[in-house]
Amino acid sequence: MCWRHCQAVHGIRFSEHSVTTAPLKALNEHLRKPKYLSGDVASINEFIDKFDVFLFDCDGVLWSGDHVFEGVVETLDLLRSRGKKTVFVTNNSTKSRPEYKKKFEGLGIPADEDEIFGSAYSSAIYVSRILKLAPPKNKVFVIGETGIEKELTTENIPFIGGTDPSFRRDITPEDFKGLADGSLLDSEVGCVLAGLDWHINYLKLSHAYQYLRRGAVFLATNVDSTFPMNHNFFPGAGSISIPLVNMTGQEPVALGKPSQAMMDAIEGKFHLDRARTCMVGDRLNTDIKFGIEGRLGGTLAVLTGVSKKEDWEAADAVAVPSFYVDRLSDLRAAAQ
Repeated sequence: MCWRHCQAVHGIRFSEHSVTTAPLKALNEHLRKPKYLSGDVASINEFIDKFDVFLFDCDGVLWSGDHVFEGVVETLDLLRSRGKKTVFVTNNSTKSRPEYKKKFEGLGIPADEDEIFGSAYSSAIYVSRILKLAPPKNKVFVIGETGIEKELTTENIPFIGGTDPSFRRDITPEDFKGLADGSLLDSEVGCVLAGLDWHINYLKLSHAYQYLRRGAVFLATNVDSTFPMNHNFFPGAGSISIPLVNMTGQEPVALGKPSQAMMDAIEGKFHLDRARTCMVGDRLNTDIKFGIEGRLGGTLAVLTGVSKKEDWEAADAVAVPSFYVDRLSDLRAAAQ
């Protein structure tokens, strides 16, 4: 499937850049010492004035698990009071946009559903409006949670797997036989979509492997190796799909950060000016790389999540932010 033939659909645009990696030159342009903003009121104000739109990662930036970092709500209020657009861009596929809105509300963070853009939504958009699987091979086998299922449902995409209890069990000798001869497989499956799955098991991986062997398209909501929760780290969606990569030798098309398919969709939906947009995140190989390869006006790293200062100071750093702060709430100094 070539993105070059894609066009804007329902306000979502995907361009030919979506499946290509930005030239190395684009990364090298950002391989300079980032500006440290914490405690520098003048520089913080100058930073905020440079941008009209702020794209925020969530886990590791706004919260860790169910713990909201101190000062996050006040920081968002400050930016909005200055007329800035806030968009929450998350690779976590376990929740749909309405479910994420409920999480925001539960954590006391004001957010509209329209401001939330997740990898489950991005994946559903790709399957329905770009991949456009034709019957009878238009069904998706899901490795993941309800977030993926609900977003696929909004796009009228048929699927199996996911949270179906019949896949949340141990594999049996009968399963081995039925998978081997194909009698247990759904002949309408044309795509395997892998995301973060709290109940990943041998049975699900075996089904996915057999579908991929038979020519199903391999997609991943995102390829984060880990994600932050409760001030620690746990296996991410990328760790779920790695066994399938090892089995097949195929790399999935990823629909979360740093995929530029997601950036194109965000640009099409919000009609933003990339030069006046800043990506805020805690992870170099997803958030910061996402902003750099998307040629945004700037990137801001926060040190409350995965990546640390020494990571971008390393000679083999995957990406270097334009700016960094110890925590997002340091931007509140602009109100002083």
